[in-house]
Order: sequence, then C-alpha cells, then structure tokens
Amino acid sequence: MGERKGVNKYYPPDFNPEKHGSLNRYHNSHPLRERARKLSQGILVIRFEMPYNIWCDGCKNHIGMGVRYNAEKKKVGNYYTTPIYRFRMKCHLCVNYIEMQTDPANCDYVIVSGAQRKEERWDMAANEQVLTTEHEKKQRLEADAMFRLEHGEADRSALKKALPTLSHIQEAQSAWKDDFALNSMLRRRFREKKKAIQEEEERDQALQAKASLAIPLVPETEDDRRLASLLRFHTLDSYEDKQKLKRTEIISRSWFPSAPGPGSASSKASSVLKKLAQGRRNAPSSCPITVEDLGIVRRPRDVPGSPQPTAEKTKSREPQAPQGTTQDSRTSEETANPKTCGQWGQEGIGQDKSRPPSGSSQEAPDPPGTPQPGSLSSSLVADYSDSESE
Repeated sequence: MGERKGVNKYYPPDFNPEKHGSLNRYHNSHPLRERARKLSQGILVIRFEMPYNIWCDGCKNHIGMGVRYNAEKKKVGNYYTTPIYRFRMKCHLCVNYIEMQTDPANCDYVIVSGAQRKEERWDMAANEQVLTTEHEKKQRLEADAMFRLEHGEADRSALKKALPTLSHIQEAQSAWKDDFALNSMLRRRFREKKKAIQEEEERDQALQAKASLAIPLVPETEDDRRLASLLRFHTLDSYEDKQKLKRTEIISRSWFPSAPGPGSASSKASSVLKKLAQGRRNAPSSCPITVEDLGIVRRPRDVPGSPQPTAEKTKSREPQAPQGTTQDSRTSEETANPKTCGQWGQEGIGQDKSRPPSGSSQEAPDPPGTPQPGSLSSSLVADYSDSESE
C-alpha cells in the first residue's frame, strides 16, 4: 500500500543529507507542526475525547460523552511507574477552560477544574463483577501464607455461590449453539410478523374505503377492545326489516287512485248522487222509471216550413210527469252542475229568439205542466228530433 501514499517530497538544490539529515531539520520545524508549538514547555496539543457526560461551570451547558477537543497534554506526576497526564481544553460554548487528568489507581479520569461530572459510574461490586486486586493486597498475598489461604477459601465459596448461575448461562448458550436453527427460527418469526402486519393493513384499507376515511388508523389496544365490547350501536329496525315493511305497504295499497281532496264541485256532485240514490230507493219497484223521473224533457227542433200537426203530435206524445218529481229532479240537476244549467238556459233563450212571435199561427200553446226551456231553473233537456225524423 506504500505506492498509494504521497511520499514524494521536494528537496531543494542546497539540501545536503549529511549536513541537514532531514527536511524538517532543513526547514527548522517539528514533524508535528503546530501541535508542537509548546513542546519546549512540556505541552503537546492532542485530540482529546470527553470520557463521560459533564456540565460546564462557565455556561452551565451539558457536554456529552465523545465530544472532541484540541487539548494541551502535560505530565504532572506518576502513580508508581504509570505517568499521570493532565489535559486542558476550552469549552466550545463559552470561554471557560476545563482541566482533567488521569487516575491510574481507579482506571478513570478526574475533573480538576472547570466542570462537574454527571454521576453515572459503574459499581463493580454492586454488579457482582470481578474486582481488581489492589497493590497492598497483592503484597500481602505474596508475603503472608495464612492470608493467602483465607483468600483462597473466600474465592472458592464465591465460586460455589455463582455455580448455578454459570451453569444456567452455559445451558442457554448451548441451546443457541446451532446457527442454522437460530436463523430458521428468526426468519419464521419475521414471516409471521410480516403476514400479520399485511393482514392488519388490508383490514384498515377496507375500513377506510367503507367509511370514506382519509386519516391513518392507529393499531387497536386491549383498552379499545374492552371499551368497544361495552358499547352497542344499532338501529331499531335493520335494513331487511325496513325493506320487508315497505314491500308489505306496496302490496296492501289499492290499485285504483284515491279520491281527490274535498272540493266544492266534488262535494256537490257526491251529495246529488246520494240524493238520486235515495230517490231510487224510495220509488216503488213496480213503477218503471220514466224519462220525466230523471228530469229529461224532449223538445223538438223547429224547422222552418215543417207542418204544425207534427209539433202537436210530438207534444201530445210527451207524458205528463208528476210535478213534484220533476221539480226535485230539476233542483238536483241544477245543484249538481250549475254550468250545464246555465248553458241549457242560454240555449233555450237563443232558440226562443229564433222562434216566430207569439201571435203567429205556427206557435202552439204548451201544456200547463210543461217546464219552460228558456228559464234558468229548467231541467236537462234532451233533443231527440233528429232521431224521430229519421
């Protein structure tokens, strides 16, 4: 891999290896460049990483573990033969300087000034971890045989207490020793979980499509299921019951249209029809119903040049109806249809105008019981002259 590095350096013409030895000596510079600017004072600038979480005393801000600084490294003492180094760095959030040094006795770092440590220390004794033997204890074990024997007995009793836990750990490790079985189980669990998630997504999509929802649905919990079991939302009648009731109403409905609302003309017509029906019921069954009973009077059409005896013959043929019956029928007809009566009256008046004067010889006197066609109170008049002449 040496050929990949840029090791080519420029050697000036006056460079003499025997005199200068190296390019750094030729340029009168240190190989560490700016990092060694205080090397004469025993200070080397290094890249220091914060070993634990602290709070700065200057700005009271939290500085997390792993934050890196350009620190001045300096030797301040020894722990036996192990040197103790002190690091001085400037906070990146303020102008405060933080000083820390190593603690070889406890394998830790100690804050000298400028910050406070966040207590998250690991207690080895509380977590049943093997503790390191102190230096004094080591010297005593080497010099005192009785202390060494007692220390061995204490170690064997600790091992006897920890033996069940160690055997359980070994059994658990042996159960997972087969990598293929472990991989197969993990993949099976992954497939089952993936399938359950896919089914849940399909149910959510179906519910959103049914309820026309555009919001994401959160997964249901046990509290939601318990609350839903206590609620009952239902209508009094289901959709099928409503459809059945509607079909029953349609089947029981009459095929013919219902009678119109109460009105003046319809009420009068119904009263007239009731009166006619009562008159027919009261009439004797042996007596046949004649034209005069219905209030119909035959009236000949006056044709110019027709002989007079024909009119007299027609009048003589008309039977005399009872006066009371004719008057009742006339009144009922006028009440049933006043427009028709007015039309017949106007028609009669026009025909009277077309007739010759009363003094002429062609006009014949009407019988005393015959109603006048020109009066407004006259009954319905039927004209059968055409049928007779034919």
